[in-house]
Amino acid sequence: MSSPAPDANNDPSPQRVAKWIAASGLCSRRDAEAWIAEGRVSLDGETLTSPAVAIEDPERLKVDGEPLPDPSDLRVFRFYKPVGVLVTDKDPMGRKTVYDMLPKREHGDIPMPRLMAVGRLDINSEGLLLLTTSAALKRKLEDPASGYPRTYRVRVYGRVKPQALEALAKGIEIEGVRYEPIIAQLETEKESGANRWIRFKLTEGKNREIRKVCAHLGLEVSRLIRIGYGDVKSAGLRPGELSEISKTRLQPLFGMGIERKSSWAKAKKTPKRVGIGAKRKPGAPKADAGASGGKANRKPGGRGKA
Repeated sequence: MSSPAPDANNDPSPQRVAKWIAASGLCSRRDAEAWIAEGRVSLDGETLTSPAVAIEDPERLKVDGEPLPDPSDLRVFRFYKPVGVLVTDKDPMGRKTVYDMLPKREHGDIPMPRLMAVGRLDINSEGLLLLTTSAALKRKLEDPASGYPRTYRVRVYGRVKPQALEALAKGIEIEGVRYEPIIAQLETEKESGANRWIRFKLTEGKNREIRKVCAHLGLEVSRLIRIGYGDVKSAGLRPGELSEISKTRLQPLFGMGIERKSSWAKAKKTPKRVGIGAKRKPGAPKADAGASGGKANRKPGGRGKA
């Protein structure tokens, strides 16, 4: 089994056991520490009693007697989060979460893997939510330094000033909080009364960032839809629909997963044509019909079969 990366930077130094377990996608680091306390984790066959142990090789670990998942098990799904649904494991108020909407099984009796949401969408927002089995990929995509842009379509009410939208490209400070550059474009073809559609693209994604920026510009948000995360789009998804991204696309999209080798590494040589239909060099004698197998079986004076 190949060793899963402890984090997005593939740090080879010793890592705490809970960090290795979380990086495998089995659970969160906090849950891993709880599993260690419950005696569910073993190292070299011996039950661990402390989460403070650091190791270099995760293949020495087992959870409930099973080795950690292989990196080739990386899976990523697209999910369209509807309005009114929370992005959280459990809600103390009993409100519906995205995990309540996910199928419990995928093929027959095969249970769905544990999926972690990449980033969040507030309860009043909708659109693309990425779900993955990998804690390392989750951290990578959420890290602003990774440069994965989030794209949103936002319907606002109020007077939109194009100059104010253009100024967002330099970043903005609101109530002492600095927001990094945001690309905002007005969709003029979507005008309807006092409502306007604006497309926002940003890489930071602070809590309720777009809503706060719009409020600062005197605009009231009536609808907020995430339509893209990096090169992954929400196109074709219906509210509440879950769709897995092909494993062959994971490496080019996220730089993780199994790299697909091209089957077109070497071009095949075009075979030479022989017999009837083959090109003849200038001055070369015509091919004998009998040798070519074309008209050799014709009877003298016969027309042959079509």
